[in-house]
Parts: sequence; structure tokens; C-alpha cells
Amino acid sequence: MMAGRGSSAAVGGPARHIPVMLSEVVAALDPKDGDVVVDGTFGAGGYSEAILSSADCKVVAIDRDPDAFRLSGELADKYPGRLLAVLGRFSEMETIAASEGFTSVDGVVLDLGVSSMQLDRPERGFSFMQDGPLDMRMGAGGPTASDIVNTLSEAALADIIGKLGEERKARAIAKAIVARRSEQPITTTGELANLVAKVLGRKRDETKHPATRTFQALRLFLNEELTELAHGLAAAERLLEDKGRLAIVTFHSLEDRIAKRFLASRSVPPPRGSRHLPEAAREILAPSFQLLNRRPLEPGRGEIARNPRARSARLRAAMRTAAPAHPLDLAALGVPELKVAM
Repeated sequence: MMAGRGSSAAVGGPARHIPVMLSEVVAALDPKDGDVVVDGTFGAGGYSEAILSSADCKVVAIDRDPDAFRLSGELADKYPGRLLAVLGRFSEMETIAASEGFTSVDGVVLDLGVSSMQLDRPERGFSFMQDGPLDMRMGAGGPTASDIVNTLSEAALADIIGKLGEERKARAIAKAIVARRSEQPITTTGELANLVAKVLGRKRDETKHPATRTFQALRLFLNEELTELAHGLAAAERLLEDKGRLAIVTFHSLEDRIAKRFLASRSVPPPRGSRHLPEAAREILAPSFQLLNRRPLEPGRGEIARNPRARSARLRAAMRTAAPAHPLDLAALGVPELKVAM
């Protein structure tokens, strides 16, 4: 499975999660006394705790996974009145912040991908390292990955696996899935992983499991992660104060491309020849962000040795300007357009 967000203790209790590039993220956010920071992917609370301990500030913690907030009580007790934990999507951060009494904030952090709490629990169905139900839902309710592989057409499955998994043999995998499910439904992670491995084969020196890209694609599609990211970045742009800071930790090329294009398009005037915006908009849009690092920061060798799942992480950060927020264009950010929608 693709790199998640780490694994060790964050909010007490047993080993759960190692926040990736923790010191670099806090440095990018640079929280001050009296600030309000949105942690859009609370997880086990590692970033929230580091932010709260670095300044006398407040954190609005958001997560779509109900399991995450079973860990928030201890942290809320440690920082009374300063941690405001809310179940929801980070694309809804404006509404959530308003419900807590904030019309603007001083910082936003998004730690993307899958947490170790999700990866390491077979019953969540995110990983094929241990067999479990083919679920993959980040939140509660809605269709599962099993529903997708057993109901969508061969063409739709090929489109999802090809575009969201960047898998060259997506058509062959989709064809094999449809053939298998005609005999019996595919209901476990092991079944799907073995099926994909049979289609692709496995080289002796291959470090990644052949099913990695297929699992990534299904997870991204099921949870609408790339669309969620684009809308979350736009929400952060609207919510951040002048000089407020945005930090984004990505774990694979598709989400990093969206973060990169979002910040690049808003940190310099758009090119006159851009086909994604009307001429009038191109003339009036001023940069809404100032980049804090022109190239993404990467974890050091020591961190990767301690936490191998950090190896693919990239940190991009920027500071908000006083300019108005830009309109959101999903195509310009590189959000793949699929033949089927959730």
C-alpha cells in the first residue's frame, strides 16, 4: 500500500502514529499566541499537539474518520479550551470554523494520505498486507471498495485504475476483475491483491506489491480524495487571514501535483495565454499566496530510517497575501476527469 502518515504514539496510549516532518510543519505554520489554526486531518493528533505546545493558540481539529476522535479526549484535557475537535471533511473548514466562532484563521495544515491507524487495521480494508474486508472508507457509511469492484462496468474500472492509479495495465486488471466477479463477488483485500498480482506478475527485485496502484486508485475514487483536496485548498485560501500560513504534506504524485499547481497558480500572475480562465479574470487576479519554499521539503534520512512510510512525503508551504481568493478550476489543478462519479 502507498505511504501513509506514520505509526507511533501521538496522543498517549499505545504506538499509533508518527507525524511526518513534524518540526518542519510547525516551523512553516509558525503559530503565535492567540492564533487559530485548522488541522484538517487530525488523525492521532500529532500535529495538533505540536501546534498547541508551541504557542498559546487554539486548534480546530477536523477529521472525517470517527475513530480519530476517540483519541482526542486526552489532548483536549491537556490543553483545556484550546482543542476544538469536529467530525467532518476539511473541504468544509469554513463552515466548521464558523460554527466554532471563527470567520478567519491564522494557519491551516493538511496531512494527506492514509494514516497508520487505518493501514494497520485489517478490518478497515485499506491494505493488502493483512487480509480483511474490502472496505477502504475513510468515513462512516456509503459504498465500500467491494461495492465498486463488484458493480462498476469494466470501462469505468479501467478508467479509475488508469487515471487514479497511473496503472499502465488498467484495462487488463479491469477485465480480470469483471471475469472473477461473474463467478463470485470479490469481498476481501487478499482476493483483489492476488487477482491483480496474477494479471501483472511480480519481478524478483520489485519492492512494491503489484496491486499497490490499483488499491490507491480505488481508495482515491471511493473517498473522492483529489476533489476533496482541491476544494479544501480553495477553502483554506478563503479562510486564511492576510499572512496566514498553509502547510500541505502529500504522499504521491497526483495529490502533490494538485498542491503544486494550486500554489504556483496563486503565487505568481497567471500566464496571459492560460486557457482555463477568461481574459478579464487573468487581468485582475493578484497573487493570493507567497511561497515559503519554492521546492517541496522532504524528510531526512534519519526520519525515513525511523519511519519508512515517510519516504514519499513532500511538504509545500505558503503565506496568504491580502489579495482576493482565486476561482477554483479543477481541470487546471490536474484533478482527473473520470467517466463515472461517486
